[in-house]
Amino acid sequence: MTIPAFGLGTFRLKDDVVIASVKTALELGYRAVDTAQIYGNEGAVGQAIEESGVPRKELFITTKIWTENLSKDKLLLSLKESLEKLRTDYVDLTLIHWPSPGDAVSVEEFMQALLEAKEQGLTREIGISNFTIPLMEKAISTVGAENIATNQIELSPYLQNRKVVDWAKDHGIHITSYMTLAYGKALQDEVIAGIADKHNATAAQVILAWAMGEGYAVIPSSTKRENLASNLLARDLQLDDEDKKAIAALNCNDRLVSPEGLAPDWD
Repeated sequence: MTIPAFGLGTFRLKDDVVIASVKTALELGYRAVDTAQIYGNEGAVGQAIEESGVPRKELFITTKIWTENLSKDKLLLSLKESLEKLRTDYVDLTLIHWPSPGDAVSVEEFMQALLEAKEQGLTREIGISNFTIPLMEKAISTVGAENIATNQIELSPYLQNRKVVDWAKDHGIHITSYMTLAYGKALQDEVIAGIADKHNATAAQVILAWAMGEGYAVIPSSTKRENLASNLLARDLQLDDEDKKAIAALNCNDRLVSPEGLAPDWD
Protein backbone atom coordinates (compact mmCIF):
# COMPACT_ATOMS: atom_id res chain seq x y z
CA MET A 1 0.00 0.00 0.00
CA THR A 2 1.39 3.38 -1.02
CA ILE A 3 1.14 6.27 1.43
CA PRO A 4 -0.88 9.08 -0.20
CA ALA A 5 1.39 11.98 -1.12
CA PHE A 6 -1.13 14.52 0.12
CA GLY A 7 -3.29 14.39 3.23
CA LEU A 8 -4.98 16.52 5.88
CA GLY A 9 -3.32 17.13 9.22
CA THR A 10 -5.46 17.71 12.32
CA PHE A 11 -2.88 18.67 14.97
CA ARG A 12 -4.24 21.25 17.45
CA LEU A 13 -7.73 21.17 15.92
CA LYS A 14 -10.55 20.14 18.26
CA ASP A 15 -14.30 19.59 18.41
CA ASP A 16 -16.40 21.59 15.90
CA VAL A 17 -13.27 23.14 14.38
CA VAL A 18 -11.77 19.78 13.38
CA ILE A 19 -15.17 18.45 12.29
CA ALA A 20 -15.58 21.40 9.91
CA SER A 21 -12.00 21.10 8.62
CA VAL A 22 -12.28 17.36 7.89
CA LYS A 23 -15.73 17.64 6.30
CA THR A 24 -14.64 20.53 4.08
CA ALA A 25 -11.43 18.76 3.07
CA LEU A 26 -13.28 15.55 2.15
CA GLU A 27 -15.79 17.60 0.16
CA LEU A 28 -12.91 19.21 -1.74
CA GLY A 29 -11.37 15.82 -2.59
CA TYR A 30 -8.95 15.05 0.21
CA ARG A 31 -8.90 11.34 0.97
CA ALA A 32 -6.14 10.99 3.59
CA VAL A 33 -6.60 12.20 7.18
CA ASP A 34 -3.89 12.20 9.87
CA THR A 35 -4.72 12.22 13.58
CA ALA A 36 -3.24 10.90 16.85
CA GLN A 37 -4.32 9.72 20.27
CA ILE A 38 -2.72 12.72 21.98
CA TYR A 39 -4.56 15.22 19.74
CA GLY A 40 -7.77 14.44 21.62
CA ASN A 41 -9.77 14.67 18.40
CA GLU A 42 -10.13 11.09 17.14
CA GLY A 43 -13.82 11.07 18.11
CA ALA A 44 -14.50 14.31 16.26
CA VAL A 45 -12.53 13.12 13.22
CA GLY A 46 -14.52 9.89 13.23
CA GLN A 47 -17.78 11.83 13.39
CA ALA A 48 -16.74 14.08 10.51
CA ILE A 49 -15.74 11.11 8.35
CA GLU A 50 -18.98 9.27 9.06
CA GLU A 51 -21.13 12.34 8.36
CA SER A 52 -19.21 13.12 5.16
CA GLY A 53 -20.70 10.10 3.43
CA VAL A 54 -17.37 9.25 1.77
CA PRO A 55 -17.03 5.44 1.60
CA ARG A 56 -14.47 4.07 4.07
CA LYS A 57 -12.63 2.18 1.33
CA GLU A 58 -11.80 5.49 -0.40
CA LEU A 59 -10.08 6.89 2.70
CA PHE A 60 -6.61 6.58 4.18
CA ILE A 61 -6.76 7.17 7.94
CA THR A 62 -3.63 7.50 10.06
CA THR A 63 -3.41 7.60 13.84
CA LYS A 64 -0.50 7.47 16.27
CA ILE A 65 0.10 5.60 19.52
CA TRP A 66 0.96 7.88 22.44
CA THR A 67 3.97 7.17 24.65
CA GLU A 68 1.83 6.11 27.62
CA ASN A 69 0.38 3.29 25.49
CA LEU A 70 3.60 1.81 24.10
CA SER A 71 3.89 -1.26 26.35
CA LYS A 72 2.68 -4.54 24.85
CA ASP A 73 -0.19 -4.77 27.35
CA LYS A 74 -1.50 -1.31 26.42
CA LEU A 75 -0.75 -0.75 22.74
CA LEU A 76 -3.40 -3.04 21.21
CA LEU A 77 -6.06 -1.96 23.71
CA SER A 78 -5.36 1.71 23.05
CA LEU A 79 -5.54 1.17 19.29
CA LYS A 80 -8.89 -0.59 19.65
CA GLU A 81 -10.12 2.45 21.61
CA SER A 82 -8.88 4.69 18.78
CA LEU A 83 -10.82 2.59 16.26
CA GLU A 84 -13.99 3.00 18.31
CA LYS A 85 -13.53 6.77 18.43
CA LEU A 86 -12.79 6.87 14.69
CA ARG A 87 -15.87 4.71 14.02
CA THR A 88 -13.96 2.23 11.87
CA ASP A 89 -12.86 -1.41 12.05
CA TYR A 90 -9.30 -0.57 11.01
CA VAL A 91 -6.97 2.30 10.26
CA ASP A 92 -4.77 2.36 7.19
CA LEU A 93 -1.64 3.39 9.08
CA THR A 94 -0.65 3.37 12.75
CA LEU A 95 2.52 5.13 13.85
CA ILE A 96 4.52 5.16 17.05
CA HIS A 97 4.14 8.89 17.75
CA TRP A 98 7.37 9.36 19.72
CA PRO A 99 9.99 6.86 20.91
CA SER A 100 9.57 5.89 24.56
CA PRO A 101 11.14 8.58 26.80
CA GLY A 102 14.25 7.22 28.47
CA ASP A 103 13.71 3.94 26.63
CA ALA A 104 11.16 3.02 29.32
CA VAL A 105 9.57 0.70 26.76
CA SER A 106 12.09 -0.81 24.37
CA VAL A 107 11.81 -0.31 20.62
CA GLU A 108 11.64 -4.09 20.30
CA GLU A 109 8.63 -4.33 22.62
CA PHE A 110 6.49 -1.65 21.00
CA MET A 111 7.40 -2.51 17.42
CA GLN A 112 6.51 -6.17 18.02
CA ALA A 113 3.19 -5.07 19.56
CA LEU A 114 2.55 -2.78 16.58
CA LEU A 115 3.28 -5.64 14.17
CA GLU A 116 0.80 -7.75 16.13
CA ALA A 117 -1.80 -5.01 15.56
CA LYS A 118 -1.15 -5.30 11.83
CA GLU A 119 -1.40 -9.09 11.92
CA GLN A 120 -4.74 -8.80 13.75
CA GLY A 121 -6.08 -6.49 11.03
CA LEU A 122 -6.46 -3.46 13.30
CA THR A 123 -4.19 -1.50 10.96
CA ARG A 124 -3.20 -2.08 7.34
CA GLU A 125 0.27 -0.59 7.71
CA ILE A 126 2.54 0.41 10.58
CA GLY A 127 5.26 3.00 10.92
CA ILE A 128 7.17 5.39 13.13
CA SER A 129 7.40 9.10 13.85
CA ASN A 130 10.19 11.29 15.22
CA PHE A 131 12.70 8.44 14.91
CA THR A 132 16.42 9.10 14.59
CA ILE A 133 18.82 6.88 12.65
CA PRO A 134 19.74 4.71 15.69
CA LEU A 135 16.02 4.29 16.49
CA MET A 136 15.24 3.40 12.86
CA GLU A 137 18.02 0.79 13.02
CA LYS A 138 16.38 -0.80 16.07
CA ALA A 139 12.93 -0.72 14.46
CA ILE A 140 14.25 -2.36 11.29
CA SER A 141 16.07 -5.05 13.22
CA THR A 142 12.82 -5.84 15.06
CA VAL A 143 10.19 -5.91 12.30
CA GLY A 144 12.11 -5.41 9.03
CA ALA A 145 12.08 -2.33 6.81
CA GLU A 146 9.30 -3.91 4.73
CA ASN A 147 7.01 -3.47 7.74
CA ILE A 148 7.80 0.21 8.27
CA ALA A 149 5.60 2.18 5.89
CA THR A 150 6.97 5.61 6.80
CA ASN A 151 8.88 7.74 9.32
CA GLN A 152 6.92 10.93 9.96
CA ILE A 153 9.37 13.70 10.87
CA GLU A 154 9.52 17.46 11.13
CA LEU A 155 10.70 18.66 7.76
CA SER A 156 10.53 22.11 6.18
CA PRO A 157 12.67 24.36 3.96
CA TYR A 158 14.42 25.41 7.18
CA LEU A 159 14.90 21.88 8.55
CA GLN A 160 15.61 19.58 5.62
CA ASN A 161 16.89 16.74 7.80
CA ARG A 162 19.08 15.37 5.00
CA LYS A 163 21.03 12.93 7.15
CA VAL A 164 17.86 11.17 8.35
CA VAL A 165 16.15 11.42 4.96
CA ASP A 166 19.10 9.96 3.07
CA TRP A 167 19.55 7.12 5.57
CA ALA A 168 15.86 6.28 5.45
CA LYS A 169 15.88 6.32 1.65
CA ASP A 170 18.92 4.02 1.53
CA HIS A 171 17.08 1.56 3.79
CA GLY A 172 13.76 1.65 1.97
CA ILE A 173 11.83 3.79 4.45
CA HIS A 174 9.46 6.43 3.08
CA ILE A 175 9.30 9.88 4.70
CA THR A 176 6.23 11.86 5.72
CA SER A 177 6.84 15.53 6.41
CA TYR A 178 5.07 17.38 9.22
CA MET A 179 5.36 21.07 10.06
CA THR A 180 6.22 21.50 6.37
CA LEU A 181 5.32 25.21 6.42
CA ALA A 182 7.40 25.77 9.59
CA TYR A 183 4.41 27.00 11.62
CA GLY A 184 3.74 29.47 8.80
CA LYS A 185 7.19 31.07 9.10
CA ALA A 186 8.28 29.78 5.68
CA LEU A 187 5.25 31.46 4.10
CA GLN A 188 6.92 34.83 4.77
CA ASP A 189 10.23 33.86 3.18
CA GLU A 190 11.40 36.15 0.33
CA VAL A 191 12.96 33.28 -1.64
CA ILE A 192 9.72 31.28 -1.45
CA ALA A 193 7.72 34.40 -2.39
CA GLY A 194 9.89 34.89 -5.47
CA ILE A 195 9.33 31.30 -6.61
CA ALA A 196 5.59 31.68 -5.95
CA ASP A 197 5.44 34.83 -8.11
CA LYS A 198 7.32 33.08 -10.90
CA HIS A 199 4.78 30.23 -10.99
CA ASN A 200 1.71 32.34 -10.18
CA ALA A 201 1.29 30.16 -7.09
CA THR A 202 1.00 30.68 -3.34
CA ALA A 203 3.94 30.29 -0.96
CA ALA A 204 2.21 27.28 0.63
CA GLN A 205 1.80 25.62 -2.77
CA VAL A 206 5.50 26.11 -3.51
CA ILE A 207 6.62 24.56 -0.21
CA LEU A 208 4.22 21.63 -0.44
CA ALA A 209 5.16 21.01 -4.08
CA TRP A 210 8.84 21.09 -3.10
CA ALA A 211 8.30 18.48 -0.36
CA MET A 212 6.27 16.19 -2.62
CA GLY A 213 8.87 16.64 -5.36
CA GLU A 214 11.47 15.34 -2.88
CA GLY A 215 9.34 12.22 -2.49
CA TYR A 216 7.78 13.05 0.88
CA ALA A 217 4.12 12.81 1.85
CA VAL A 218 2.68 16.04 3.29
CA ILE A 219 -0.19 16.59 5.75
CA PRO A 220 -0.89 20.34 6.00
CA SER A 221 -3.83 21.47 8.10
CA SER A 222 -6.15 24.42 7.75
CA THR A 223 -9.48 25.59 9.08
CA LYS A 224 -10.22 27.78 6.04
CA ARG A 225 -11.92 26.40 2.97
CA GLU A 226 -9.93 28.61 0.58
CA ASN A 227 -6.61 27.42 2.04
CA LEU A 228 -7.68 23.77 2.01
CA ALA A 229 -8.62 24.13 -1.67
CA SER A 230 -5.50 26.11 -2.54
CA ASN A 231 -3.13 23.68 -0.80
CA LEU A 232 -4.57 20.81 -2.82
CA LEU A 233 -3.38 22.52 -6.03
CA ALA A 234 0.23 22.00 -4.91
CA ARG A 235 -0.08 18.51 -6.40
CA ASP A 236 -0.09 20.07 -9.89
CA LEU A 237 2.82 22.49 -9.38
CA GLN A 238 6.16 21.47 -10.91
CA LEU A 239 9.24 23.30 -9.63
CA ASP A 240 12.35 23.55 -11.79
CA ASP A 241 15.98 22.88 -10.81
CA GLU A 242 16.59 26.56 -10.09
CA ASP A 243 13.66 26.62 -7.65
CA LYS A 244 14.86 23.44 -5.94
CA LYS A 245 18.39 24.80 -5.52
CA ALA A 246 17.04 28.02 -4.03
CA ILE A 247 14.93 26.12 -1.49
CA ALA A 248 17.80 23.73 -0.68
CA ALA A 249 19.87 26.78 0.29
CA LEU A 250 17.29 27.78 2.93
CA ASN A 251 18.21 24.81 5.14
CA CYS A 252 19.45 26.10 8.52
CA ASN A 253 18.56 23.24 10.91
CA ASP A 254 15.77 25.34 12.44
CA ARG A 255 13.87 22.73 14.47
CA LEU A 256 10.56 23.90 15.93
CA VAL A 257 9.33 20.70 17.60
CA SER A 258 11.57 19.24 20.32
CA PRO A 259 9.54 18.73 23.51
CA GLU A 260 11.66 18.39 26.63
CA GLY A 261 11.52 14.91 28.09
CA LEU A 262 10.08 13.52 24.87
CA ALA A 263 12.47 14.35 22.05
CA PRO A 264 15.27 11.85 21.30
CA ASP A 265 18.88 12.92 20.72
CA TRP A 266 18.40 14.32 17.21
CA ASP A 267 20.83 13.34 14.44
